[in-house]
Amino acid sequence: MGEAAVKVAGRRETPPERRTTGLRRLWKYKLLYVLLIPAFVWVFLFDYLPLYGISIAFVDYNAIQGLSASPWAGLNYFRMLFESEMFMNAFVNTLIISLYKMISGFICPILLALALNEIRSAWFKKTLQTAVYLPRFVSWVVYGGIITLLLSPETGIINKVIEFFGGDPVYLLVDPAYFRTILVVTDAMKEMGWAAIIYIAAIAGLNPEVYEAAIMDGATRFKRIVHITLPGIASTIVVIFILRVGYVMSAGLDQVINLYNPMVFEVGDILDTYIYRVGIEQFSLSLAAAADVIKGAIGLVLVLVANHIAKRINDSGIF
Repeated sequence: MGEAAVKVAGRRETPPERRTTGLRRLWKYKLLYVLLIPAFVWVFLFDYLPLYGISIAFVDYNAIQGLSASPWAGLNYFRMLFESEMFMNAFVNTLIISLYKMISGFICPILLALALNEIRSAWFKKTLQTAVYLPRFVSWVVYGGIITLLLSPETGIINKVIEFFGGDPVYLLVDPAYFRTILVVTDAMKEMGWAAIIYIAAIAGLNPEVYEAAIMDGATRFKRIVHITLPGIASTIVVIFILRVGYVMSAGLDQVINLYNPMVFEVGDILDTYIYRVGIEQFSLSLAAAADVIKGAIGLVLVLVANHIAKRINDSGIF
């Protein structure tokens, strides 16, 4: 029957020829599949196996009795969360901060990649790339300490500039009006260099003959960016955007926990810090697990919706 599937007992089965071809391909690339084994083991151990812990959100978990012996609680902890003012405040803060970060963290790397691509001096380009990549390799513990020193009312350079122009020192990290802006700006400064690597690689893969033809036709740099570069990396932009949408409910635990303080809890407390505080400090693991389930479920739905919209618009998606 060739390539056609054979119907057996009302089901469609793969023909023997196709199965043989698949086995041959598997054997041909066996070494590559062997190299994938550590990745599969890692994903299974740290991504799929922990999913069993989701059940903690539905029981009155007792660490001594264990998960299987803990009494069933149903949706009680989810009800408690939605009745909690602290949880709702953290939920709203997470959405606001994450949306700001998503916009800045999505646009800044693209602009940086476009700017680096236009630099013609090789040594200056490499030096600038290295400078913007470095913050990515500094932990938030160290980076947060640097930010705290820079924003200090006594020794911070920001307040020194304010004093120079006759203003009064401002402790920016304890002022709710500035805290979210500080989170967004410092996150973009730390991550945009590393995030731009993907766009730089995508730009490097574009056909240079198209640029040469555009130059011959008199196109300016701005027109080449708008009509050649951006359309050429559009599929990459869509994929990165979909992946970023999945992290909307993660506003950055490492950053916030190293920068926030009781003075800015109202605008700086996010779901990650709420889960940490409830689960680790108060040891209410069931309540923390319920909050994490809500966070993960919303992220999954957002990824599916964003991927569906992307495929409808320009047939680009991650699956």
